Amino acid sequence: MTPLQALTEPPVLTQLSLLKLEQAESVLHIRLNRPNKRNSISDELLAQIHTVFVHLPKSVKAIVLSGEGEHFCAGLDLSEVAERTVAEGMQHSRSWHACFDAIQFGPVPVICVMHGAVVGGGLELAASAHLRVAEDSAFYALPEGTRGIFVGGGGSVRISRLLGVARMTDMMLTGRVFDANDGQSFGISNYRVPDGEGLNKALALAHKISQNAPLSNYAITQALPRIADLSASDGLFMESLISSIAQGDEAAKERVRAFLDKRAAKVVKAP
Repeated sequence: MTPLQALTEPPVLTQLSLLKLEQAESVLHIRLNRPNKRNSISDELLAQIHTVFVHLPKSVKAIVLSGEGEHFCAGLDLSEVAERTVAEGMQHSRSWHACFDAIQFGPVPVICVMHGAVVGGGLELAASAHLRVAEDSAFYALPEGTRGIFVGGGGSVRISRLLGVARMTDMMLTGRVFDANDGQSFGISNYRVPDGEGLNKALALAHKISQNAPLSNYAITQALPRIADLSASDGLFMESLISSIAQGDEAAKERVRAFLDKRAAKVVKAP
């Protein structure tokens, strides 16, 4: 794979002090860069993450999201919320929703690398990605209940779908912490790797995904979560629409022709 290099354009993305942005071929690496705060999410960090997804270079076909230092993200920066009014709290939560929607429903697949603390808003951020790679050091918690608050970054929707409502309730009521083994068993992570290997694994996945037909990737990341919200009959109808659109794309037709002409590899059992 081509080594990662610092992003130099567009200009708006070169001035984000709380993120490190690097690109290799069609893969963009976004690294949270508040290690002295365990990458806790301040208003400014949230705005910078949102800015990246609004201004993605057209050359980007997949994204890797990780955290600098010993932790992925320890959640909301509580120093900024202690004195907010109800109205301000509502606006704050909706800003998180807008940012994380831009990740989940953005133009390209996102792979999150989780290590150390993946707590509160950090777990909400990870849940907005499409795939998650966990290192051995990863641990997960939702301490909102013990702090007198409630999830506000989309966790009640996204995390409950990963873990189930019962496990999420347990985490919030009791402060229970799950380790990397639990997270893999419960479906938080798609892949589990030793410490220090998460980024390489995520980059390899991202490069592989970036080779897919762009319309197919878009259909997978956009349609599947929406179909899950529909009734069975409506979901099947949407599936037919998306399937016909995807297979009508010229890139898809070429890939099918390559398979029929024996120019593409067959699916085989993993070693």
